Amino acid sequence: MALPKEPRQKMINLMYLVLTALLALNVSSEILNAFKTVDRGLINSNNLIENKNQTLFSSFKDKISKPETRDIATYWFQRADKARTLADATYKYIDNLKDSLKKEAGLKIKDGKEDFKEDDLEAATRLFIKHGEGEKLKQQLSEFRENLLKIDPVIAKEFEKTLPLNLENAPIQNTASKSAKNDWSCGYFHMTPTVAALTLLSKFQNDVKSSEAAVVEFAHKKTGEVVIIYDQFQAIASQSSEYLMPGQELRISAGVGAFSKTAQPQVTIDGTSVPLNADGVAEYKTTVGGPQNYSKKVTIQFRKPDGTLASIDKEIKYTVGSPTGASVSADAVKVLYIGLKNPISVSGGNVGDERVSASIDNGSLSKEGPGKYIAEPSKPGKATITLNIDNKPTPFEFRVKSVPAPVAMVGNSKGGPMKVNDFKAQAGVRAELENFVFEGVQFTVTGYTIVFQAAGFPELQYRQVKGNTFNEVRDLIERCKTGSAVTIDEIKVSGPGGGQQLPPIQFNLR
Repeated sequence: MALPKEPRQKMINLMYLVLTALLALNVSSEILNAFKTVDRGLINSNNLIENKNQTLFSSFKDKISKPETRDIATYWFQRADKARTLADATYKYIDNLKDSLKKEAGLKIKDGKEDFKEDDLEAATRLFIKHGEGEKLKQQLSEFRENLLKIDPVIAKEFEKTLPLNLENAPIQNTASKSAKNDWSCGYFHMTPTVAALTLLSKFQNDVKSSEAAVVEFAHKKTGEVVIIYDQFQAIASQSSEYLMPGQELRISAGVGAFSKTAQPQVTIDGTSVPLNADGVAEYKTTVGGPQNYSKKVTIQFRKPDGTLASIDKEIKYTVGSPTGASVSADAVKVLYIGLKNPISVSGGNVGDERVSASIDNGSLSKEGPGKYIAEPSKPGKATITLNIDNKPTPFEFRVKSVPAPVAMVGNSKGGPMKVNDFKAQAGVRAELENFVFEGVQFTVTGYTIVFQAAGFPELQYRQVKGNTFNEVRDLIERCKTGSAVTIDEIKVSGPGGGQQLPPIQFNLR
């Protein structure tokens, strides 16, 4: 701005510039990074909610295709689809506001990356208060809430007081805001740094997606479940032989006995889907490899008489013999895992242990006792353990894998709906390896970020926690109530192979 010639006015203007600069300096890098962390958590939460909604809409289509649920599923699908349409329009509207705010803060695109003044205290004030976009945003959110409740009287009765979207005024805390008009726009956006305003917009998008998800899930439950009647049912899995020689064929048959055509089983063997024959049985054939003990994991999914899905795992074990009688087998599993001590059994057939030596071409192999070794591979792919019996080498090939990533859990839940009291009773976050056949492998949660929002939290609350317990956030957990949403993000764990970060999990408390 131009400086006036009158000394007193010049002094006032200079003081204003200095105070403005000092106010900007108060927005530290730690605060900006904190807002970025919360914003990432909200965006991840929105993606999780969208994936959940897509699953429910796929289920709607399945129910509509079946005569026994077509009418009721069509009725509630139309209402769920209306909720989706309303939410998508409001979500896009807020996305456009984010773009406008970044431009107001001097957005420039450098090498495909956005660059703007994240600590700008004026941009949000200009856009949402001076230009009136704050009141327009409140009106858009208010209309979304009203239209969502108008979809169906039953939906209105269910969510009139518990819908996650909250349009109460934000509590005004700073001195500048107190001198401003105490309204919704000033409460949220007056002298708010750009990165904080963007986080608030992501919070409103999360409220919109959570409200949509609540209505869609409610509508889906109203369709009921498909009931299929069986006389009897039983999962079956069989193999052609338990002992084979190299090059012979192994045949596995799996399926469900006495099942309805409307509920044919889905069969996978070692993760690969196997089609059913005319008799409803999955047949798998393979040529077996070199001498050692093997196993195949057979998973059979089928629908029970009450309409719910069930899954049964069966392990098919077999041995491939050696013409010389020599063998090498992994005691725990059929593969070797990086970062673990893999126990190996070695036999020279008719030859004594003193005449047998073993080596590996990937990692290290140490002898623990007669016929007992520990293999520690160093890289994924394959490893060949070679037995040398009387100067005659015999190779045995193994697959080498990394230990799979664990799943973050609170109690026995990986996210989704949970009763408020059940959530409050939990001690913290844990990491669990699901369906991992190697026993005794553990991961430890070393830290996480937790975000509280919706019911009970007029303002979004978050904390970064070291360790795996809820001790540091017990005060916030006790504030949770029906309608609260809790997101646990940036979950860091340590275990075999070092540290890693797990995907976020979200809980909708009831």
